Order: sequence, then structure tokens, then C-alpha cells
Amino acid sequence: MPRIDENLCVGCGICVDACPDGFEVKNRKAVIKNPNATCINKAMLACPVEAIKPDTEGVTTG
Repeated sequence: MPRIDENLCVGCGICVDACPDGFEVKNRKAVIKNPNATCINKAMLACPVEAIKPDTEGVTTG
């Protein structure tokens, strides 16, 4: 599940425009309303401050 870095999020709503099924803005911060929405990656790429992060918990590299 992706996560939103609330320290980076400026509440611009671009993620909602890119993925209305997956995001909404509450209290001037983006929140994920459907982590399984097919447009999550589109919103991640659209975020101007890169506040939407992929879930890397439990992922190992190398």
C-alpha cells in the first residue's frame, strides 16, 4: 500500500485529479481512500513534491 508523507504533502490536490478513485484531500492533506485503485501510480508520478511513496516495507534489495 502506498503511503503519503504528510511532512511533504502541500494539499494541492493533483493526486486527486490524477486518481480520483484513490485519493481525497482532508484537512489540507492528501489521504488514500482506495489503495487498490488502478491509478495510484499515475498520482505518484503527478505529485509535484513526491509526497506519495510506494510501500517498501518488507522489501529487500540486493
